[in-house]
Amino acid sequence: MRALSPENNAALQERRLIPRDFIWLKARTLDTGLPFEYGFWSGVSNVSASVLNPDTGTAVTRNFEGAGSLISISDVPLVSNAEVQSVTVTLSQIDDAVANIVRGYDLKQAVIEIYRGLFSPESRQLVAPAFCRFVGFVDDPEITTPSENEEGAIVLSCVSHTQEMTRVNSDTRSNESQKLRSATDNFFQDATTVGEWELFWGQSAGKIDTAAPQRISINIPAQR
Repeated sequence: MRALSPENNAALQERRLIPRDFIWLKARTLDTGLPFEYGFWSGVSNVSASVLNPDTGTAVTRNFEGAGSLISISDVPLVSNAEVQSVTVTLSQIDDAVANIVRGYDLKQAVIEIYRGLFSPESRQLVAPAFCRFVGFVDDPEITTPSENEEGAIVLSCVSHTQEMTRVNSDTRSNESQKLRSATDNFFQDATTVGEWELFWGQSAGKIDTAAPQRISINIPAQR
C-alpha cells in the first residue's frame, strides 16, 4: 500500500491537482567513474522541486530540466511481492542535456528514481514533496536515429532494485574470502580438499562423495 502525505491525499480527494513526473539519474563519468547526477521532468521549464528521498524518507530539493526532455514513462507496476519489475522511460533525442548524459556518461546499471508530483492548479506549486514511485537500474539506453520524416527517441529500459536479490555470490566457499572478513575464521579452510579425504568405517574405506548424501549400512546380529 502506498502512503501519501495528508496534503497529497486531500488534493486527490478534491480532484484539484496537476500530476507531473520526475526522474533522477545517478550515472558515472567515463574516465574516472565518479558519480554524476541529473534530473528531468515532464514540465515546460527548468524547476527546483522538493522530492522525498527513497533512502531516508526526508524531503530534498533537486534541480530538474524540463522543456520536453522527458517524453513519457510506462506504467509503474504496483505489486506487493519481491518480483523484478520493468519500466520504460522515453527521453527526447534532440535535447542537449539528454544527449550529454546519454552519450557523455556511463548509464549502464545507473540508478534511476521516478517520482510523481502533484501541483495545485491555483498556485502552480507542488502540494507536497513529490513521492517516489520506482527505484531501479538502467540497462544500456536504446538510441533510435530517425530517417527523414520519422521520429527518434532515447529509450531507457529499467528494472527495479529487487533484481539485486537474484544475484549469486560465487565467493561464498573461499577460505581466502573468509580471511578478509575475519582473520580467525577457518570455516572454509578445508573446502577445497575435503573431497579427497578417506574415512575408515570398520573394514570399509573410501572418499567422501560430496555430490550425494552419505548412506552408512550397519549389520547388527539378530538377537537370540
